[in-house]
Amino acid sequence: MLIKKIGNFRIDDSKKRDGCMRKVNFDLDALRSFSTGMELGSFAKAADKLGRSTSAISAQLKKLEEQAGTPILRKEGRGLGLTDAGEVLLGYARRILELNDEAWMALGGLELEGWVRLGMQEDFGEHLLSDVLGRFARSHPGVRIEAKIARNGELMTQVRTAKLDLVLAWQAGNDIPHTESVGTYPLQWIGPADRPLGPWRERGGPVPLVAFEAPCLMRSMATEALDRAGIPWRLVFTSHSLGGVWAAVAAGLGVTVRTRFGMTPGLRVLSPEEYGLPKLPALGLAIHRAEAEPAPVCRRLHEIMRESIAELEGRLR
Repeated sequence: MLIKKIGNFRIDDSKKRDGCMRKVNFDLDALRSFSTGMELGSFAKAADKLGRSTSAISAQLKKLEEQAGTPILRKEGRGLGLTDAGEVLLGYARRILELNDEAWMALGGLELEGWVRLGMQEDFGEHLLSDVLGRFARSHPGVRIEAKIARNGELMTQVRTAKLDLVLAWQAGNDIPHTESVGTYPLQWIGPADRPLGPWRERGGPVPLVAFEAPCLMRSMATEALDRAGIPWRLVFTSHSLGGVWAAVAAGLGVTVRTRFGMTPGLRVLSPEEYGLPKLPALGLAIHRAEAEPAPVCRRLHEIMRESIAELEGRLR
């Protein structure tokens, strides 16, 4: 009897039937405006970057909501935030745009061959390097990439002497002539996520610092900020690797100073006001080139690095 009833079931409303089968083709330009606006934290900035008017961006967002069939943005204070549907769409938008751009670059670089030597800091080794290498390898399978993870000073020396073609490094006043700034990022006091910070707060003792072995740019900036504020400090742990620094902080040995790039689970950003720590400056990040006019393969890798950094920054907001 049940089988008979199911067999007799039919949809008589042709409009509903057609609606169930209809698929929406999201507008790529609208998805790019949406994704760029969320990455930059402002649709006005997205309009400037994409060379569009703010009214054009608004029209694209409205079109996306119509295509999605549900609101993707909501008012959040003076700005806009994502709805649940907007969060889902943003994730897909990034994937769609990445595949679209990858296809475009692959078609434009089918004949690209050669060898590129890339260097970057450990801050970007886990999250950014795999993304950059994966995207480039899929688009340009004929190009070989040699990647090196090292400290800032070593990277800058190697790009100056043309032992590396491209380097992603913090700006420490030692830029080379062929440098493109990709952004400025605030330094943060970083401590353990779920462990007490020790008695130094209550007793007014020295701040326990975890840092790279000297010389280290961020270590120097941390100690200089503490000295200017008249706050005593002591080094409790030094490491030659970022993984060692993160592990020591997560274990509750002390605090460190880095940017949010590369932070691992078990860590959190500390409010300077709450913990009696001095405010820290921001640090510039740049892509340095060994040559003024690099080879086409270097230019393509440079473009992918710039895009990947912007996407990573958007995810950290």
